[in-house]
Amino acid sequence: MAKKRIVISFSGGKDSTLALHRIIQAGEWEIDSLLTTVNEEHRRSSIHGVRESLLEAQAFSLGIPLRKVFIPAPCSNEMYENIMSEENKQLVEDGVTHMMFGDIFLVDVKTYRENMLANTSITPVFPLWNESSTTLIDEFLTLGYKTVVTCIDSEQLNPSFVGKIVDKEFLSMLPSNVDPCGENGEFHTFVLDGPIFNEKIDFSISDKNTVAKDVYTGKNRFYYVDLIPN
Repeated sequence: MAKKRIVISFSGGKDSTLALHRIIQAGEWEIDSLLTTVNEEHRRSSIHGVRESLLEAQAFSLGIPLRKVFIPAPCSNEMYENIMSEENKQLVEDGVTHMMFGDIFLVDVKTYRENMLANTSITPVFPLWNESSTTLIDEFLTLGYKTVVTCIDSEQLNPSFVGKIVDKEFLSMLPSNVDPCGENGEFHTFVLDGPIFNEKIDFSISDKNTVAKDVYTGKNRFYYVDLIPN
């Protein structure tokens, strides 16, 4: 029986990596590529703020082709949806039948993704959906994955957490109101090593943080650390 062809919606962070791990372990999928949105001006991953070259290094280590979708800055919802609609058409032409997402419990996000694919022949797949965040992060660490925090929403978590490696000590320091997977957007990550990687991603962590304003309030809100390829 032919395997189903799937594209991986991939941020480079821990949740999409764990979901990819499960897809690989299932053995029923033909993985087409990793699909990543990249800021057209800064050449960094959307939201996570990781350099394009490190995304390429991840894909190379995973042995999976990388599809980059370039997003202008600023980018309205309408522009984003038009760009993704064109990308989805290309995926269908390339024989993709399914798209994987690493979402855990945000119903509005899941619904948005389903609606984006509703008029295509692509079926969304959510390997982590509705599981306990605590159980998932424990699974991620037990499997041997290593990940670093690249972005903090300072309205939900102290900026001092940015640049830290996610481990048991990190989790023990998180305030009780912060999801251990950062599913509410408290923090975002970049995975540097683990069992599905052929080699560790080599980089240095900058000792300086960059602060980005909230486009709606103008407040300094999002703290990023720069990962510098070695």
